[in-house]
Amino acid sequence: MPTSISEKTEADRRGRKAPSLRDFIGREAAAAGFDVCRIARPDAIKAAPERLKLFVADNFHGTMGWMAETAERRGDPETLWPDVKSVIMLGMNYGPAFDPLAVLAERDRGAISVYAQNRDYHDVVKGRLKQVAGKLAALSGADVKVFVDTAPVMEKPLAAAAGLGWQGKHTNLVSRDFGSWLFLGSIFTTAVLEPDPPETDRCGSCRACLDICPTKAFPEPYRLDARRCISYLTIEHKGPIPHEFREAIGNHIYGCDDCLSVCPWNKFARAASEVKLAQRPELRAPRLDELLELDDAAFRLFFSGSPVKRIGRDRFVRNVLIAVGNSGEGAFVPRCESLLGDSSALVRGASIWALSRLLTPQAFAERALPYRAKETDPDVIAEWDAGMGNKG
Repeated sequence: MPTSISEKTEADRRGRKAPSLRDFIGREAAAAGFDVCRIARPDAIKAAPERLKLFVADNFHGTMGWMAETAERRGDPETLWPDVKSVIMLGMNYGPAFDPLAVLAERDRGAISVYAQNRDYHDVVKGRLKQVAGKLAALSGADVKVFVDTAPVMEKPLAAAAGLGWQGKHTNLVSRDFGSWLFLGSIFTTAVLEPDPPETDRCGSCRACLDICPTKAFPEPYRLDARRCISYLTIEHKGPIPHEFREAIGNHIYGCDDCLSVCPWNKFARAASEVKLAQRPELRAPRLDELLELDDAAFRLFFSGSPVKRIGRDRFVRNVLIAVGNSGEGAFVPRCESLLGDSSALVRGASIWALSRLLTPQAFAERALPYRAKETDPDVIAEWDAGMGNKG
């Protein structure tokens, strides 16, 4: 359809076809920094509600109660907004120019998920979605709504339906052009647009993403038990990390890219633009000893603008202490001991576990006596008891 009456008149005069609204959207999306733009019908993910229902019924969502509470709206875009006629799905490449798995061998450093090594992508993507949506609304008169992750929208199934890629066996979107490295955003609109065909699942017999998972979070291909996922444990989970996962977490201190990084389709991905979403060097492999020094103010300053900031200092230092406990580095002992008196029970408990891994049983027991006697938090007391009875 022509973008305006004047353009149609001019096109007719010259004997050529006027640019379509779809073409306009594609151009504006590219100008806003998106790498791919496709369109899906709002009713294109009919299988998604049942899969979501099963996910919640199996308690795979863990403590993320909002997933159960918003399941009905999340599974059907038309329930979220009855007037929607088309869903514009956009992807922004954030592929790294380095191997995210390399830091896992550096046990004195922490691994932060690639997506969190720059500005919070919610802010970046949402701002650019608003640019595109605003121009679409101004030109067509259609109503628009923009969504980025935090709203109850099943973006990965919609992206697959629109042809951006397919949901791989790790449940994340895989693209032939960008591998597993796409930020997703959506524009819901009342404009009627021709949908794109869905992408074909091209995982084949490959199971690299399943096999590399340190905590065995995939009970079967295409299903994720979030309760076992390192990203969930280090970001969403608010309490002490269950003992059974601590050693497997290694030095992951915020999220986990293991299943994304081994995807063979990444060989076609390009590194993200330095201007757009390049990673901050200081967040690529930060030193654990320096991170242990962060109080609340220093934490907020260091992670200013980063999504890491959202979990707060106490949860983050908990994660760092798990990595320290897995490091085997005795040099961390003095700082861990200083955190035994931290105001946060979460930090105190994690520091106990780290010390139980770094000290001999006798040295650990000597430190335990004065602290254990005055501790009142039941979780922290349980950490002392577990450390004295079982170093693992």
